[in-house]
Amino acid sequence: MRARYGVPLGITAVAATGLLYSAGIEVRSFRLRRVTVPVLPPGTRPLRVLQVSDIHMVRGQRKKQRWLRSLASLRPDFVINTGDNLSDPEGVPEVLDALGPLMQFPGAYVFGSNDYYGPRLRNPGRYLVEKVRGSHGLNGNPPVEDAIHNPWEDLRDGFDAAGWRNLTNTRGSLKIDGLEIELTGLDDPHIKRDRYMRVAGGPSPSADFSMGVVHAPYLRSLDAFTADGYPLILAGHTHGGQLCIPFYGALVTNCDLDTDRVKGLSRHASQGRTSYLHVSAGCGTSRYTPVRFACPPEATLLTLVSKEH
Repeated sequence: MRARYGVPLGITAVAATGLLYSAGIEVRSFRLRRVTVPVLPPGTRPLRVLQVSDIHMVRGQRKKQRWLRSLASLRPDFVINTGDNLSDPEGVPEVLDALGPLMQFPGAYVFGSNDYYGPRLRNPGRYLVEKVRGSHGLNGNPPVEDAIHNPWEDLRDGFDAAGWRNLTNTRGSLKIDGLEIELTGLDDPHIKRDRYMRVAGGPSPSADFSMGVVHAPYLRSLDAFTADGYPLILAGHTHGGQLCIPFYGALVTNCDLDTDRVKGLSRHASQGRTSYLHVSAGCGTSRYTPVRFACPPEATLLTLVSKEH
């Protein structure tokens, strides 16, 4: 009996332990990633940028809300929200409450598909199938029927009322200690709402520093920002792979970005130019897959320093 049942029972026990850990512990083990990026003009003082992403708020997620509120103690120079704030159509008030302390700082945002549409139950194995097929979101897949529409307008209005810049296929700017920071944003490429031609042309000569902002880091968007000369691009969407293999990494990115750059700071090249790319692993998950493994939830404090450092 021991030989016949011992191995299967052992495998089952390990799998159950992993599931309990990923759903009960790691998914709530919020972290702060810190990175330094040498992109500012020589002589410019460092700028501290807090990036929050993929909150995927569901009503009642009190620990996540407390953690998000606590990030205000970092006192960043400005905040960038790279989208997917919702995983519950009734979650807007809790998102605005959790981000309230951060909205006391200058900031800007783009939306992701989950801000516009509610999540749907799907087989996680489809992400691997889509990776093989090269189709993600509405890029190669048909539109979802009977989609749930989120009250994204209420979210937009809350952010706008706080003074955060809406970067939906447009440019915005922030004044930080006399510096003009230009922010160029795109709507979500995952659902083909990006319109780069509306913002094409590269950084404004009058800006002291310019950066690109997008939810999903599809290569077409990264190529366009980089070819236009933006030194830094911020994105989210990937969840860092969400379910990763220890000592190996992510299996999928849910877009056409390679898994080596699924989260954190990397470089991107296009047409002879190079940009820094930072992809946030985000701090939430879909309400239907509330698990993370070897990929804890996070926000990132980026310290931008001059190129001479």
